[in-house]
Amino acid sequence: MNEKRNIRILIFDNAEVLDFAGPFEVFSVTSELNNFEPFDVFTVGENLTPICTVNGLSVNPKYNLSNCPRIDVLIIAGGSGIRKLMKNKKVLDWIYKVHQISELTTSICSGARLLGVLGLLDDKPYCTHHEVYEHMKEIVPTGKPQQEQRFVNTGRIYTSGGISAGIDLSFHIVEKLLGKKTSTQTATYMEYDRGK
Repeated sequence: MNEKRNIRILIFDNAEVLDFAGPFEVFSVTSELNNFEPFDVFTVGENLTPICTVNGLSVNPKYNLSNCPRIDVLIIAGGSGIRKLMKNKKVLDWIYKVHQISELTTSICSGARLLGVLGLLDDKPYCTHHEVYEHMKEIVPTGKPQQEQRFVNTGRIYTSGGISAGIDLSFHIVEKLLGKKTSTQTATYMEYDRGK
């Protein structure tokens, strides 16, 4: 195994549960099945107060923006709360700063809006939730929407389609970082059908 990577998932009020819980499970189970060596997986909030997700699940972020350790892979969840974050300079500045040093920056579902606002998707292909593409055309008019894809990669940035697509993206990243054998082992344990 390579050096342990820190996987940090940004959550916030009105985040979509599966957007962060799906990737959390994929990376956490991968680590568990490999003696907890590959990944350290935690949630990050703007502060440490509990967040209330879409449909009311209460979740406690492990870290806040100021005490979060080094981030190798940043995952930005989606959900209706993203619209509020689009105007949150503190969170946007933090994402931009993390992106400068992270190995990978990823968005799930409508989380792509934040990457769009930051100019990180200018002239690049991207994925998001099927109901968000029209808004994305306003946010990033030079972007190249890929509605037929589950996820797309543009260098160090990955974006995925809506909700469950974040799980597919997470398996892809596990395979990219640790190999097909490891990603297949995780999928088998999770009883997740990755298709062909």
